[in-house]
Amino acid sequence: MNAADNKRRLQHVFAETANGNGRPFIDCLSDDVRWTIIGSTAWSRTYEGKADVIGNLLKPLGAQLGNRNVIVPLRFIAEDDLVVVEAQGRNTTQAGTPYHNSYCWVCRMSGGRIVEMTEYADTQLIDCVLQSPG
Repeated sequence: MNAADNKRRLQHVFAETANGNGRPFIDCLSDDVRWTIIGSTAWSRTYEGKADVIGNLLKPLGAQLGNRNVIVPLRFIAEDDLVVVEAQGRNTTQAGTPYHNSYCWVCRMSGGRIVEMTEYADTQLIDCVLQSPG
């Protein structure tokens, strides 16, 4: 796949997340994906493999957000095997606290799947609103 194909793929995936449907995003993750969340929060680290991402990142996050994580894409930039996605979360925790984080993901694609992802977000908001995942 070329840069335009990768961009279209992630545009479709994030159009679904904007509607609260995370399944296409999960399906787009490579089995050996590496997802790094920057910073020094309890959530910040590199998650190794799809099972680690689901079990130690997405499930704990989903539990705090009521299993509905809405991410609205704002911009996509693609070059070679990289797609940069700028997005805005529109969520509320189970406790009723707004969690509207801003994101920038740098995604490396291979075969139509995300194989590497670096997440830049408001880490102070993460610390203030979310409980530790573990």
